[in-house]
Amino acid sequence: MRPWLEEEFGNASSATHAFGWRAEAALEDARERLAAAIGACEPSEIVFTSGTTESDNLALKGVMRAVPGERSHLITTAIEHPAVLDTCRALEREGFALTVLPVDAEGLVDPERLARAIGDRTRLVSVMAANSEIGVLQPLEAIASICRERGVPLHTDAAQAVGKIPLDVGALPVDLLSMCAHKLYGPKGVGALYLRRRRPRLAIEPLLHGGGQERGLRPGTQPVALCVGFARAVELCLEEQAAEAARLSELRDRLWSRLRDGLGELQRNGHPTRRLPGNLNVGFPEVEADALIAALPELALSSGSACASGRAEPSHVLLALGRSQAEARSALRFGLGRSNTREEIERAADLLVRAVREEREKRGIPGCYPRATGS
Repeated sequence: MRPWLEEEFGNASSATHAFGWRAEAALEDARERLAAAIGACEPSEIVFTSGTTESDNLALKGVMRAVPGERSHLITTAIEHPAVLDTCRALEREGFALTVLPVDAEGLVDPERLARAIGDRTRLVSVMAANSEIGVLQPLEAIASICRERGVPLHTDAAQAVGKIPLDVGALPVDLLSMCAHKLYGPKGVGALYLRRRRPRLAIEPLLHGGGQERGLRPGTQPVALCVGFARAVELCLEEQAAEAARLSELRDRLWSRLRDGLGELQRNGHPTRRLPGNLNVGFPEVEADALIAALPELALSSGSACASGRAEPSHVLLALGRSQAEARSALRFGLGRSNTREEIERAADLLVRAVREEREKRGIPGCYPRATGS
């Protein structure tokens, strides 16, 4: 990224001089690298945005608004990121019909239930690839097949999936895919929407107007340095994806084992195996998660998605799993990454066990619970 931050200041849209030509070449090289990383057929299927939130908005609003009055039904799930759910609610207020599918106790969508929800007026289905709070991986292959059979486009928010698990849009028939750089160690402030080139062409209305950049779908001067960094970050993740997934899975399972051995009854939220390698979501009975977060400032923990961490209400994802308000408020989300070590996991487990015991003692709950229950 440094040359495009320190030396090369050309605008990739300026086609009349060498400064612009070099910037355009770097931008298109980044587009090609991103397309190759996710298995896209053509670089032009990659539209750069400011992040996954914008990509989600462009996909959902763009498709639903493109053909007013025709096929005005949208389907999503109850555990989507707010970038999807809030956008869907906004579209519902505009007059579009919305179906929000429930999930089971482990966070999975039932493909057959989705199939029954699709009707003659369904225009778009949006199901995330991997959940940011509980790490659950949805059965996208089955969902994509159903959507393809019914002739309904499928959008997936893959911010948590790209670079972390194998994902190939050449084999997986999704039509739109949202992603961003900072979830895989790239720069903040840049993302992309994959938009499959198909026949007939999928109509999509831009959110912004005022320029021809990104095929007119996302006008505005492109941040060349961010786009270059995004592409390189994806490549680095893919180079070590298999080994890193195995390492993080081992650390995650070690953390769960240490917490369970030290505290007894805990609740693991989400599917026990069909989940992201570095994700663990744990409920600590009789303890408020916010109290643990406050007691452990040296640990980077959250009680929900990072984008909604300022909200007072309990996680909508955990409530959708059937957890009670108290259970949802007792849950902590752990996100493990490439810099985490086994020693850090051991240290974190020790600190948490101590903090949970202290909080329980404050509430007059002596000792540990019996052996762990739940998944």
